[in-house]
Amino acid sequence: MSYRFPIARKLLAFAGRARRNWLDRHRNRFNFWIHMLGIPLACAGIPLLFVVEWYWGVGAIVGGYLLQWIGHRVEGNDVGEFIPVKKLLGLSYVSIAPPQSSPKR
Repeated sequence: MSYRFPIARKLLAFAGRARRNWLDRHRNRFNFWIHMLGIPLACAGIPLLFVVEWYWGVGAIVGGYLLQWIGHRVEGNDVGEFIPVKKLLGLSYVSIAPPQSSPKR
């Protein structure tokens, strides 16, 4: 696939790497599918903050992240947003769970 703009190739390469990394971190079937619920719920919470009572938006964001956190507990790795904080503080973290504990989809 050829593109006229070099930035398009770089963006597609970045998107491919990001997708592969995400799939590596979500190999457990339960974790993968609970993220398919939690991510849209958390994202929907942002506009909800502005169109309904604030607690519905906050509840959606917290509920969506809670689902994702539960999925990562099952998978055996850390939530992606916490890894940079743990790195900064010098704490140990698990980026990708060992293969034996997470069956392929």
